[in-house]
Parts: sequence; C-alpha cells; structure tokens
Amino acid sequence: MKLQGSTVLVTGANRGLGLAFAKALLAAGAQKVYAGARDPSTVTLPGVIPVKLDVTNPEDVAAAAAIASDVDIVINNAGISGGALLLDAKDGQENLRRIMETNLYGIHAMSVAFAPVLKKNGGGALVNMLSALSWLSLSSTSAYSVSKAAAWALTNSLRNELREQGTQVLGIHAGYIDTDMVSHVDAPKTSPDDVAQRTLEALERGDSEVLADETSRQVKAGFNAPHPAYLSTT
Repeated sequence: MKLQGSTVLVTGANRGLGLAFAKALLAAGAQKVYAGARDPSTVTLPGVIPVKLDVTNPEDVAAAAAIASDVDIVINNAGISGGALLLDAKDGQENLRRIMETNLYGIHAMSVAFAPVLKKNGGGALVNMLSALSWLSLSSTSAYSVSKAAAWALTNSLRNELREQGTQVLGIHAGYIDTDMVSHVDAPKTSPDDVAQRTLEALERGDSEVLADETSRQVKAGFNAPHPAYLSTT
C-alpha cells in the first residue's frame, strides 16, 4: 500500500496514538488525512480534516463514510479502557459492554461502512489497532483484554472476507504506549511516534501484522513456552 498521495481516515485522531498516526501520514506524503474525533473541535493538527466521529454512533459512522468517500486507508485507532472487574456484581457486565462497544463493535461498524468505499477506490487497506493484551490479561485490564482478543479475531476474519476485493488488513499489536490512556501505569512504554512509524512501514510492505514493540514480540514468541504469559500473567 503506497502512502504517497493516499487518502486516509484515522479514528480517535485528536490525541495520543491517533495524533501520532495523523502526523506520520502527513510526513509520509498522504494527500489527505481525515481526523475522526467525538468532538472535532479537539482536532488541532494543521493539515488534517476534522470529522465528527463516535464509532459507537451509527449516524456518525454513516456520515463519515459519506464525507470520506475518497479514502483508500482506514485506521481504526479509537479505543477505551478502565472500569470494573469482570466479576464485579454491580458494574462488571455494563463495563464490559461499554468497552466492547468501542473496541470491538466500533471496529466492526467502521469496517462494514468503509469496506465498499475501499473496494470502490481500488482495495486499499484497513488497519486495526490491537494490543499485546489481545493475548494475555492483567488483573487491571480484564475487560480491555477481552475486547482486544475479540478485535484480534475480528481482524483475522475481516482479512478473509476482504481478500477478494484486494483490501490489505493489518493488525497492530503493542504493549503500553506512552499516551494519556496509560499515564497512571508505572511500566515501560513505547513512543506513539514509533508505533505509528512501524505501522506505516508495514503498510507499505503489504504486511498483515505488526509487532510494534518488544513486549508484543516477547508475548507472541512465548505462545509455545511451557508456561506462556497468557496462562500466568497477573
């Protein structure tokens, strides 16, 4: 997938990794970058086109597909975390639903809306921001891990369904990224600029998966270990 002259939509593009994607795309020569955000007034990066886009809102998604009808790359970056534990009798189920609405069903809704757009524009690429937590769960990330595991499976299934129309489907895995979402976490973090750059390089190579940092590489490499991380991590 060539980035020079491309037209791209990034969800959750007003800050953090989404902002890093938008900056990297402009630097790579993208012709047009649509920056999706729930509140488009929070998109302040010069050179991008703000789009009102809450991926859990069907009207927003449909409107974005109409506005950005010239895209050949869609980057599903928007995501949320936090909240109650899975077995919290009061809030666990509602919290899981809330996170799944964005992290799983939001990706699905965007994929349904934009698959015909990508097909019309020659195939293009669909990029889904996943996580090393697609493959393991920490005590503080249980609902988030469920959503990312489901999003990983969704990404693999979308790859199968979109292959015939020539759409590249790229899943990105990383551990903690240095953004507001994990500002409270005391652990090694990868620069969002690094993740964005590795993603764009993978797009241009035609890859299907990015292991964007050492954490994601170690977790996946350990699948066949006697005690893999997903069985023992707390």
